[in-house]
Amino acid sequence: MITCYLRYVIDPAKLKEVEHYAKLWIPLVEKFGGQHHGYFLPSEGANNIALALFSFPSLATYEQYRLKMVDDPACQAAFQFAEESKCILSYERSFFRPVFD
Repeated sequence: MITCYLRYVIDPAKLKEVEHYAKLWIPLVEKFGGQHHGYFLPSEGANNIALALFSFPSLATYEQYRLKMVDDPACQAAFQFAEESKCILSYERSFFRPVFD
């Protein structure tokens, strides 16, 4: 299993748009075989940082998701929404492997 950690720098004045963007992506990740663990929007502390976590069975499965989303109209619409609304200023992506008992 591989978990993708996304750290977004967002426009705090566009929190409603960020929440809409998040709700677009949760079912899309799941549509392509991932398990979404949610988006985490600012509450206390920094008002311009949001997070997302989702897992795929393997890095290869994640890479297939990345290839498929290029041709998926709903994925492209979600990207376009973020670009047009300018709610996300930048992001970084990291991958982790969980450790269980």
